[in-house]
Amino acid sequence: MTSFPNNIRPNLAGDYPRIDPTALIDPSAQIIGHVEIARDVFVAPLTVIRADQRGPDGKVAPIVIGDEVNIQDAVIIHTDPGASVIIGPKTSVAHGVTIHGPCTIGRECFLALRSSLYKATLEDHVWVGMGAIAKLVTLPSFTRVPAGSVIRERPEVLGLRLVTETEREYMEMVWAANSRLRMDYLELRKKAEAIRSSAEEKAGKKVSPGTG
Repeated sequence: MTSFPNNIRPNLAGDYPRIDPTALIDPSAQIIGHVEIARDVFVAPLTVIRADQRGPDGKVAPIVIGDEVNIQDAVIIHTDPGASVIIGPKTSVAHGVTIHGPCTIGRECFLALRSSLYKATLEDHVWVGMGAIAKLVTLPSFTRVPAGSVIRERPEVLGLRLVTETEREYMEMVWAANSRLRMDYLELRKKAEAIRSSAEEKAGKKVSPGTG
């Protein structure tokens, strides 16, 4: 019987997550089913990414996490049967965000604390503020959704302003900080593995039988 890590496992359709070796997945995160995680992704503690509901054709559509995305603590990503979630490169998904697909998120977007997406499309460089909700809408590139707002219709989208240069710099800063955190954790892991390997080698030499 095939053995899988407790936190990275297949769905009932037999789809197993595909994770690039450069990605860092916290052991407390749950990655389930038809999930594709690209290079240099960071998935923080207590996140759940779950692609396990079959569509009418009996297949489970993928949840795709693009290059260098950072997904912070306690994020939930799930989707309707047969629908996908796509997250573009260098997007930041902050603590407690919920993404329920079908959703498509462009590159270098910023989803602030506890914001939620439901059947939404975000073009590139979109900012969704703290606690904001966007559902059943398309947000054009560089749109800023204010904290706490609920965006459900096109007239509400048209009333939104664009992201400022200061806000774009903040988005970049958040992404860079989390990218560095991923690298720091990977470096720490390498050191721990080297120490463990050295200790096992020394222990093996001590218990080896003598030749005489």
